[in-house]
Amino acid sequence: MEVILKQDVKHLGEKDDVVKVKPGYGRNYLIPKGYAIQATESARKVLAEDLKQAQFKQEKIRKDADAIAARLEGVKLTIGAKAGETGKIFGAINTIQIADALKKEGFDVDRRRITFDQEPKFTGDYVANINLHKEVKVRVPFSVVAE
Repeated sequence: MEVILKQDVKHLGEKDDVVKVKPGYGRNYLIPKGYAIQATESARKVLAEDLKQAQFKQEKIRKDADAIAARLEGVKLTIGAKAGETGKIFGAINTIQIADALKKEGFDVDRRRITFDQEPKFTGDYVANINLHKEVKVRVPFSVVAE
């Protein structure tokens, strides 16, 4: 029996895979739990159309991410923070501050897509990693200066 998986199933396959299973496993477990549907001819056509549309959407998102990445290449941010005499800042620079600085530069980036190689706790130069897409990542340098 062939089924089309509606979600990832451990040791069987990922979402939208067409897999061959034993009839009892498909009828008594996968289909009633909502993990799969039977791979009829019409279900295969629907799956093919859905995959084609999803691929088109992913290509558009990827192109947008590439355009933003190209614009982000030359950007260098400066973030002010209260710091002591030794250069240690009070608290730490977080992703919200980086997102706000990028917004002032004209880039709307979600703060959850920003990570750091090294946590900025002192004044100096650091790098923020921005994940615009699963295949498009940009490294944006920024400086932390004492206010």
